[in-house]
Amino acid sequence: MLVLLPWLAAQAAVDVREFDSEADRQRYQSFIDEMRCPKCQNQNLAGSDSPIAKDLRDQVYRMIEEGRSDKEIVDFMVDRYGEYILYRPPLSASTLVLWLGPVVLLLLGIVVLIWIVLKRRTNLSNNAADTKTLTEAEREHLDRILKSSDDETSER
Repeated sequence: MLVLLPWLAAQAAVDVREFDSEADRQRYQSFIDEMRCPKCQNQNLAGSDSPIAKDLRDQVYRMIEEGRSDKEIVDFMVDRYGEYILYRPPLSASTLVLWLGPVVLLLLGIVVLIWIVLKRRTNLSNNAADTKTLTEAEREHLDRILKSSDDETSER
Protein backbone atom coordinates (compact mmCIF):
# COMPACT_ATOMS: atom_id res chain seq x y z
CA MET A 1 0.00 0.00 0.00
CA LEU A 2 2.85 2.40 0.81
CA VAL A 3 4.36 1.75 -2.61
CA LEU A 4 1.10 2.63 -4.40
CA LEU A 5 0.40 5.81 -2.41
CA PRO A 6 2.82 8.11 -4.31
CA TRP A 7 1.61 6.72 -7.61
CA LEU A 8 -2.02 7.44 -6.70
CA ALA A 9 -1.16 10.99 -5.65
CA ALA A 10 0.63 11.61 -8.95
CA GLN A 11 -2.32 10.26 -10.91
CA ALA A 12 -4.72 12.52 -9.02
CA ALA A 13 -2.76 15.64 -10.04
CA VAL A 14 -2.81 14.84 -13.77
CA ASP A 15 -6.03 15.11 -15.75
CA VAL A 16 -6.19 12.22 -18.17
CA ARG A 17 -8.58 13.01 -21.01
CA GLU A 18 -9.44 10.95 -24.04
CA PHE A 19 -10.67 12.69 -27.15
CA ASP A 20 -12.30 11.51 -30.34
CA SER A 21 -9.77 13.35 -32.48
CA GLU A 22 -6.44 15.13 -32.27
CA ALA A 23 -8.21 18.38 -33.24
CA ASP A 24 -10.43 18.12 -30.14
CA ARG A 25 -7.39 17.49 -27.95
CA GLN A 26 -5.67 20.56 -29.39
CA ARG A 27 -8.81 22.68 -28.89
CA TYR A 28 -9.00 21.54 -25.26
CA GLN A 29 -5.31 22.33 -24.67
CA SER A 30 -5.71 25.72 -26.32
CA PHE A 31 -8.68 26.59 -24.10
CA ILE A 32 -7.03 25.61 -20.83
CA ASP A 33 -3.81 27.42 -21.83
CA GLU A 34 -5.62 30.63 -22.85
CA MET A 35 -8.11 30.87 -19.98
CA ARG A 36 -7.23 32.32 -16.60
CA CYS A 37 -8.17 30.63 -13.34
CA PRO A 38 -10.73 32.82 -11.53
CA LYS A 39 -9.19 32.00 -8.15
CA CYS A 40 -5.47 32.05 -8.91
CA GLN A 41 -3.65 35.24 -9.67
CA ASN A 42 -2.42 35.25 -13.27
CA GLN A 43 -2.34 31.49 -13.71
CA ASN A 44 -4.02 29.60 -16.53
CA LEU A 45 -6.40 26.68 -16.11
CA ALA A 46 -3.73 24.20 -17.21
CA GLY A 47 -1.29 25.28 -14.50
CA SER A 48 -3.70 25.71 -11.62
CA ASP A 49 -4.43 23.05 -9.00
CA SER A 50 -7.41 24.89 -7.50
CA PRO A 51 -10.76 23.09 -7.36
CA ILE A 52 -12.42 25.72 -9.55
CA ALA A 53 -9.75 25.26 -12.24
CA LYS A 54 -10.39 21.52 -12.20
CA ASP A 55 -14.13 22.15 -12.54
CA LEU A 56 -13.53 24.50 -15.46
CA ARG A 57 -11.26 22.00 -17.19
CA ASP A 58 -14.04 19.41 -16.76
CA GLN A 59 -16.57 21.89 -18.14
CA VAL A 60 -14.42 22.65 -21.21
CA TYR A 61 -13.88 18.93 -21.81
CA ARG A 62 -17.63 18.25 -21.54
CA MET A 63 -18.51 21.07 -23.97
CA ILE A 64 -15.93 19.87 -26.52
CA GLU A 65 -17.31 16.34 -26.25
CA GLU A 66 -20.83 17.75 -26.79
CA GLY A 67 -19.58 19.31 -30.03
CA ARG A 68 -19.93 22.96 -29.05
CA SER A 69 -18.08 25.55 -31.11
CA ASP A 70 -15.17 27.60 -29.84
CA LYS A 71 -17.37 30.70 -29.73
CA GLU A 72 -19.99 28.92 -27.65
CA ILE A 73 -17.38 27.75 -25.15
CA VAL A 74 -15.80 31.20 -24.85
CA ASP A 75 -19.22 32.88 -24.56
CA PHE A 76 -20.24 30.46 -21.80
CA MET A 77 -17.07 31.15 -19.82
CA VAL A 78 -17.27 34.93 -20.28
CA ASP A 79 -20.96 34.99 -19.33
CA ARG A 80 -20.19 33.05 -16.18
CA TYR A 81 -16.84 34.56 -15.08
CA GLY A 82 -16.50 37.81 -17.04
CA GLU A 83 -13.77 38.88 -19.43
CA TYR A 84 -11.24 38.40 -16.63
CA ILE A 85 -11.08 34.71 -17.55
CA LEU A 86 -9.59 35.55 -20.97
CA TYR A 87 -5.88 36.31 -21.24
CA ARG A 88 -6.60 38.18 -24.48
CA PRO A 89 -9.93 39.98 -24.04
CA PRO A 90 -11.60 41.27 -27.22
CA LEU A 91 -11.22 44.93 -28.19
CA SER A 92 -14.19 46.80 -26.75
CA ALA A 93 -14.90 50.06 -24.94
CA SER A 94 -14.20 48.47 -21.56
CA THR A 95 -10.88 46.94 -22.67
CA LEU A 96 -9.62 49.84 -24.76
CA VAL A 97 -7.18 50.93 -22.02
CA LEU A 98 -5.72 47.42 -21.87
CA TRP A 99 -5.03 47.36 -25.59
CA LEU A 100 -4.03 50.99 -26.20
CA GLY A 101 -2.48 51.87 -22.82
CA PRO A 102 0.98 50.39 -23.48
CA VAL A 103 1.18 52.02 -26.93
CA VAL A 104 0.13 55.43 -25.55
CA LEU A 105 2.66 55.18 -22.70
CA LEU A 106 5.43 54.22 -25.13
CA LEU A 107 4.64 57.14 -27.44
CA LEU A 108 4.42 59.51 -24.47
CA GLY A 109 7.83 58.32 -23.27
CA ILE A 110 9.35 58.89 -26.71
CA VAL A 111 7.87 62.42 -26.88
CA VAL A 112 9.22 63.27 -23.40
CA LEU A 113 12.65 61.89 -24.31
CA ILE A 114 12.78 63.96 -27.52
CA TRP A 115 11.65 67.05 -25.60
CA ILE A 116 14.40 66.59 -22.98
CA VAL A 117 17.10 66.07 -25.63
CA LEU A 118 16.00 69.15 -27.60
CA LYS A 119 15.84 71.25 -24.44
CA ARG A 120 19.39 70.24 -23.47
CA ARG A 121 20.69 71.05 -26.95
CA THR A 122 19.00 74.46 -26.82
CA ASN A 123 20.49 75.17 -23.38
CA LEU A 124 23.96 74.17 -24.56
CA SER A 125 23.78 76.40 -27.63
CA ASN A 126 22.47 79.31 -25.52
CA ASN A 127 25.32 78.86 -23.04
CA ALA A 128 27.85 78.90 -25.88
CA ALA A 129 26.34 82.09 -27.28
CA ASP A 130 26.47 83.75 -23.84
CA THR A 131 30.24 83.38 -23.55
CA LYS A 132 31.88 86.36 -25.21
CA THR A 133 35.42 86.95 -26.28
CA LEU A 134 37.62 89.45 -24.51
CA THR A 135 38.23 92.86 -25.94
CA GLU A 136 41.77 94.03 -26.59
CA ALA A 137 41.76 96.23 -23.48
CA GLU A 138 40.52 93.36 -21.30
CA ARG A 139 43.24 91.10 -22.68
CA GLU A 140 45.95 93.63 -21.87
CA HIS A 141 44.59 94.07 -18.36
CA LEU A 142 44.52 90.27 -17.84
CA ASP A 143 48.08 89.95 -19.15
CA ARG A 144 49.28 92.65 -16.68
CA ILE A 145 47.60 90.83 -13.77
CA LEU A 146 49.13 87.50 -14.78
CA LYS A 147 52.56 89.09 -15.29
CA SER A 148 52.46 90.79 -11.88
CA SER A 149 51.45 87.52 -10.24
CA ASP A 150 54.32 85.72 -12.02
CA ASP A 151 56.77 88.39 -10.85
CA GLU A 152 55.63 88.04 -7.24
CA THR A 153 56.04 84.26 -7.45
CA SER A 154 59.54 84.46 -8.89
CA GLU A 155 60.70 86.94 -6.21
CA ARG A 156 59.90 84.54 -3.43
